Amino acid sequence: MKEYEPDGAYPEGYSYWEYGTTYNVLLLAALNKILGEDITGSLSRNFMQTASYYEHMTGPTGQSFNYSDCEFSPNLSPAMYWFAQKGNAPSLLWVEKNYLSETNRANNTANRFLPLVLLWGGDINIEKLTPPQSLMWTGGGRTPVSMMRTSWTSPEAIYVAIKGGSPSSNHAHMDIGSFVMDAGGVRWAMDLGKQDYESLESKKMKIWSNTQDSERWQVYRYNNYSHNTLTINNELQQVSGYAPIEHTTRDTTFMSAVCDLSSVYATTVSSCKRGIALVDKKYVMVRDEISAPADTPSTIRWTMLTPAKVKKIKKDRIELEQSGKKLTLKVVGKYPVRLQTWDTRSPNAYDASNAGTVKVGFESEVPAGATGHFTVYLLPEGSTYDSGKNMPLSQWPENITDN
Repeated sequence: MKEYEPDGAYPEGYSYWEYGTTYNVLLLAALNKILGEDITGSLSRNFMQTASYYEHMTGPTGQSFNYSDCEFSPNLSPAMYWFAQKGNAPSLLWVEKNYLSETNRANNTANRFLPLVLLWGGDINIEKLTPPQSLMWTGGGRTPVSMMRTSWTSPEAIYVAIKGGSPSSNHAHMDIGSFVMDAGGVRWAMDLGKQDYESLESKKMKIWSNTQDSERWQVYRYNNYSHNTLTINNELQQVSGYAPIEHTTRDTTFMSAVCDLSSVYATTVSSCKRGIALVDKKYVMVRDEISAPADTPSTIRWTMLTPAKVKKIKKDRIELEQSGKKLTLKVVGKYPVRLQTWDTRSPNAYDASNAGTVKVGFESEVPAGATGHFTVYLLPEGSTYDSGKNMPLSQWPENITDN
């Protein structure tokens, strides 16, 4: 139960939440009935908050924030009906109700826990559910995450989610500082997610060691080269590092989270922080602040994995197109940047195919002993950015209540 502390974020991510938490609530339900009393609260004060974590982990496209060894396609989770019943919080099923449709029949009938929906949700009127009130959720613990959106009801809503943590966690990738983004009904910033374990183990890959020199980090989908984060001096992230979310802002004109990545890049920088903000419910802003060591420059590679087509690359922007929608990456930095794309094909026979994806971003150098800052505006079609809100991370507002 301590895995859910301090406020419900599950360290192993979306898919393993469903796996582990289902068995957890089965045990709790059985014990509560056998003992004739509710022992849930005495086991973990913050356990009930984990249902909100799981609900916020799905974006308006219907895809999850699939960090670590997780899938991006969600399915029905009967455990959520237990949380909704136990907490008298039917809005926890706002996302789940979509999985009861006829189009999900095959997945549902293959779900061995499907009868639990009747057991725990039989008294809940699915047709009268109201959406959650909060547009943002942040949790700490072993894998801190922050997720924010512009709406629960619009399929066109903007959604962005970022994670901290450590590559040393169970099922973790070197994806510290990585994010996903939805807008206009499509996912723009994506995560490749897991690779089938058997496909690697059958080739004698030793993927279950989390040491710095483990073969696990040779797998393309597991290292930082494939994620929406930074690569510095072409080195791997440090397994011994841990990135906390330092502070958040819940104001709907500047929902944001700031993550200290310094220890994850300890061999290449003296400090490194990333802030991500959903500004005025119109666009996403990613700001990185990096200080190079006194005696060594830091070569920065900023990457975002996307299924979109690259239409144009200009001096300071990259234009993407997908499903008839457009997104522009506008880059502003203290030091010159070189915008480019990278192929996601791997030369290794053991790596899975990443067909239909491309990495976009830039490279730059921060001189020895200097501090650089780089801001990427992710602009859905028709939106403009406010340069006045591109402040140093130390000036980002903190802990403002929801509007």
